[in-house]
Amino acid sequence: MSVGYEDRNVNRRTDPAGNETADWDDLKSDVGDIAGVAIERGRHFLDTARHQATDYVDRRKGDMAQSVADLAGSLRESTSSFDDRPNIKAFVDSAAEGLEQLADSIRQRSFPEIYSEVEDVMRRRPVAVAAVSVALGFLAARFIKASSEGRNAEMMAAERRHQASERMRRGASQPSTRGA
Repeated sequence: MSVGYEDRNVNRRTDPAGNETADWDDLKSDVGDIAGVAIERGRHFLDTARHQATDYVDRRKGDMAQSVADLAGSLRESTSSFDDRPNIKAFVDSAAEGLEQLADSIRQRSFPEIYSEVEDVMRRRPVAVAAVSVALGFLAARFIKASSEGRNAEMMAAERRHQASERMRRGASQPSTRGA
């Protein structure tokens, strides 16, 4: 007994009872149409997500520029302690000036321009990018380690205080056995 056979002349399939089923070409066309709609919706979704992300970054870049400018201001304020060391003061002033220029650049450029420039620098100077990445990783590791050590020390001190208070509480509630 056959499950179905294909009539090659009209490209239709029949079921065992002899009834014609859907035309395969129509089915392929319908599936292709559905896939086309899904692809178009996917593209629309990606375009919308990209647009929203770009808008968000453009709104946040003002905050980032202000943070960089604040860092430059803090550096400038710290140079007063280097009045007796003009070389160090000049170096810190130069760094602050560079940060102020970076803040202005962030304010004036769009996110795609900034991204493109960063990408170009990364392509032109991969060794420098690797060195900066290693340095940032090292600094982040040191920061995390110092933070966790400080937290551990605080937790240990709190535990010692708790134990001492428990000893004091137990000692005050128990009668003294000395001198008896």
